[in-house]
Amino acid sequence: MRRLLNYSLSGFLIVAPIGLTIYILYALLRWLNELFAGLSFDVPGLGLLVAILLVTGIGFVAKSFLVRPFLIITERLLHRTPLVSIIYSSLKDLFDAFVGDNQKFNRPVLVRLSGPEQVFKLGFVTQTAMPAVHRPELLAVYFPHSYNFSGELVLVPVQNVTYLDLPSSEVMKFIVSGGVSRLG
Repeated sequence: MRRLLNYSLSGFLIVAPIGLTIYILYALLRWLNELFAGLSFDVPGLGLLVAILLVTGIGFVAKSFLVRPFLIITERLLHRTPLVSIIYSSLKDLFDAFVGDNQKFNRPVLVRLSGPEQVFKLGFVTQTAMPAVHRPELLAVYFPHSYNFSGELVLVPVQNVTYLDLPSSEVMKFIVSGGVSRLG
């Protein structure tokens, strides 16, 4: 009975991540296709193709010097509107942190935590000095949580930080997986 239970658990651990990934991708594709359901023809994957082309087209137009002033005005308006400004600026900062020209999680570090023990934590430097809090000798280091979409920001002394010569994506994957994935 115990062996049968172990086989069941092993099978679940293999099937669940694959199944959930396939289901999420299927649901996303189906949702995108339903956006274009009113058309007289039904082509599987058309929604995804149109979404990719639309986003790429918007990106192309947004880089145009003629459109740029309108985007700046729209962004200023969004920043000045109560409640909308909080949502918009938070989402914009979050997306900018992961993709684009101003990625924030691109400097992985190993931080020695205070205390007599030799305990270390992996994170990402987001600010190299903290003059705003009158502590220019401190760094802002973001520590993502494992298996979660949250984290904590800690200000640490410069001497406690060791920069790592590793790809940021591998360090993030290592942290988020709880140290299960390979690092380096």
